Amino acid sequence: MAQVRKIIGNGSGYRRIALSFVVMLLGLLLSILPNDAQTGRTALVFHIRGIIGPAAVDYLSRGLAMAAERNAPLVIIEMDTPGGLDTSMRDIIRDILASPVPVATYVAPSGARAASAGTYILYASHIAAMAPGTNLGAATPVQIGGDGMPFPGGDEPQKDQDQSTNKKPAGDQQNQPRQPGNAMEAKAVNDAVAYIRSLAELRGRNIDWAENAVRQAASLSASAALKENVIDIVTPSLENLLVQANGRTVSAAGNQVTLDTTGAALEHVEPDWRTRLLTVITNPNVALILMMIGIYGLLFEFMNPGALFPGTIGAICLLIGLYALAVLPVNLAGLGLILLGLALMAAEAFTPSFGILGVGGALAFIFGATILIDTEIPGFRLSWPVVGGVALMSLALSLLVVRMAVASHRRPVVTGTEQMMGAHGEVLDWRGQSGHVLAHGERWSAVSAAPLKKGQKVSVAGIEGLVLKVEPFTPENS
Repeated sequence: MAQVRKIIGNGSGYRRIALSFVVMLLGLLLSILPNDAQTGRTALVFHIRGIIGPAAVDYLSRGLAMAAERNAPLVIIEMDTPGGLDTSMRDIIRDILASPVPVATYVAPSGARAASAGTYILYASHIAAMAPGTNLGAATPVQIGGDGMPFPGGDEPQKDQDQSTNKKPAGDQQNQPRQPGNAMEAKAVNDAVAYIRSLAELRGRNIDWAENAVRQAASLSASAALKENVIDIVTPSLENLLVQANGRTVSAAGNQVTLDTTGAALEHVEPDWRTRLLTVITNPNVALILMMIGIYGLLFEFMNPGALFPGTIGAICLLIGLYALAVLPVNLAGLGLILLGLALMAAEAFTPSFGILGVGGALAFIFGATILIDTEIPGFRLSWPVVGGVALMSLALSLLVVRMAVASHRRPVVTGTEQMMGAHGEVLDWRGQSGHVLAHGERWSAVSAAPLKKGQKVSVAGIEGLVLKVEPFTPENS
């Protein structure tokens, strides 16, 4: 009977453990599943600070997908940017145009700007808003890429052409447009004008000023932009933006959507580790250093097979560096020169040329680095100190290899047939002009023009196959 109660008691304990485990799983499931406060009643806020590049594309693309899954009433992009890459800008705009969730781009805080690429994104958004004390514009392409497309960067100084104080209409300011320097630049400017005009027509905003922003690099303050129908809202806060956006009807992914932001909460979505990592590795300076670490890591692994650490770290760094270059506007000629320079410096390690290959490789590397990134945007330029430092380190390594090669060349030979020349031995047996000698602890067949006898000391004068040519040992041939 006691044994039965013990079994029942044990079973009850197992049931309590199982019940606790089920409760924990349900709690975890409920924490993962979106609740009513999260689904449909939370406006997601994303932050773009600085240059618009591949990391911003990844951040916003995944953010818009998350907003669609959660059926958010509105996505807000809080932006402060001097511009960015043309390819990244167009990728973001494509995601905004395809988003079923309305997107409001908000230039904030006070003192922020939506210059160049930021102006295009503002025009593409369903709702364009700015905080007081902000500005937009200066959307003229500043660099022609290898494919003839504009790169709307932000390194040109902006002129605040506030049309609220200008008595001429926006369209009249095109009387003196900025003249393109050549046919390729004219092509890029016209392409940019057509693009921003199409976005203005899509959202019903000021088309003439949009063209003026590209051709004349015009800029507007927040209040002037609202007056000229360039933006929809001027607001000091995100909460007030929700209030002013409520009830507006916009076209999102081909559907007419009436915004209902009454009582909606704000959820700030910060960049995760993936976006932060992408921001770091897409810095051209970091990408270049990663490639150098990768190549030299593999080089050291080939020179010392089995070391493992240099090869493993080098392979990882090389792949990350190549991925970063793949998403950046890379000039193929510059990349080719860099690879050629690295190949020459690696060849110096395996085929010492007393510095010729190493110096030539360093020069090719420097020339390639100067033209590697095909844009003038400040955030995507290679730093001269980084280029110079990497080149000097590579050249120093090449000179070190040369020094080691010279030192090795001066050392006596200790292996192979050459190391037998001049070696001392002892005659084991001899008959006529041939016999056997003991040299380096081994028994060799030997020949000599001079008569020898057993136990006599000899020196090796040459070798043919496995037969030594010996002569009597004297102090002169020692």
